[in-house]
Amino acid sequence: MPQSRRPARSRKSARARGRGHGRDAISLLKSDHAEVKKWFGEFEKASSVVRKQLLAQKICMALKAHTTIEEEIFYPAFLEATGDKDIHHEAEVEHDGAKKLIDEIEAAGPDDDYFDARINVLAEMINHHVNEEEKRGGMFARARGSDMDLESLGEQLRQRKRQIMEGGEATASGEPATAMPPRRGRGKIGAMLSRNGKGRDARHRAS
Repeated sequence: MPQSRRPARSRKSARARGRGHGRDAISLLKSDHAEVKKWFGEFEKASSVVRKQLLAQKICMALKAHTTIEEEIFYPAFLEATGDKDIHHEAEVEHDGAKKLIDEIEAAGPDDDYFDARINVLAEMINHHVNEEEKRGGMFARARGSDMDLESLGEQLRQRKRQIMEGGEATASGEPATAMPPRRGRGKIGAMLSRNGKGRDARHRAS
């Protein structure tokens, strides 16, 4: 009786894990993209101010959570695995631009004359960003071709996103409101100010 052939072990098993299961990092991020795109479409068709405000809140919160988990988890893993600084840096710069516009949208509110315009421009920015990540040769394709453990990353993204959405951690700028490790190159000034503040307190108590 012929023996069943065991599947050969792949040297790139980490890359293959999670592929096609719908639960890996890229599947989660693409699902976020599709959800926000749907809300942008609904905003464009909405006529009620209340409906527009609700959709704008959902869009902004979703994008803040999405950019946070990408910047904290997916982007660093991508840069480490691929070394592609061009794709990584451009994605972060695009995030910064989107977060600034989100700040303006949330600060202005639906009574602002430029409210609809800001949402429409944000939709264009996000659409461009999504195309850059999902296109052939883009960030997601490069990630698929690397040794990133996309299934493990997907679980990390999912847990962090749940934490943000349930705890309301994301601020208007997309940075977590709770104490999180600062992004590289950021937070140095705050640390210096903190140390200086402690020094002043100590001198004050000594006097």
